[in-house]
Amino acid sequence: MSFWGATVITNLFSAVPYVGTMLVEWLWGGFSVGDATLKRFFVFHFLGPFILVILVGVHIMFLHDTGSSNPLGIESDAEALPFHSYYLLKDLVGIFIMMGCLFLICFGFPDLFLDPVNFVPADPMSTPLHIQ
Repeated sequence: MSFWGATVITNLFSAVPYVGTMLVEWLWGGFSVGDATLKRFFVFHFLGPFILVILVGVHIMFLHDTGSSNPLGIESDAEALPFHSYYLLKDLVGIFIMMGCLFLICFGFPDLFLDPVNFVPADPMSTPLHIQ
């Protein structure tokens, strides 16, 4: 992320009424965009997917164990799937196949879905064309 991007995010958060200043200070540690700001941004973006995967795993375990609730109060115990190793292995095989496809595209053919604009030399002193 560039200093320009961090400045835009800071301005967007600070525009939130009543809590904008508090959001900026919590997210970045202040209004200055510097090395510590960028490191904090990268840490949030690195940890975010791992936290999401953990939450999805906990959610799936509870769905397998208790079933889904419904607003009508109809008994749903008959629809609850027992947490059996077959379902766990089936889910894991699906995840590994999808991750394998993703890794094949990312590491084997990284330029497959890229935009040619990404290869234009960067000029840090001007706003990018696609943002103007």
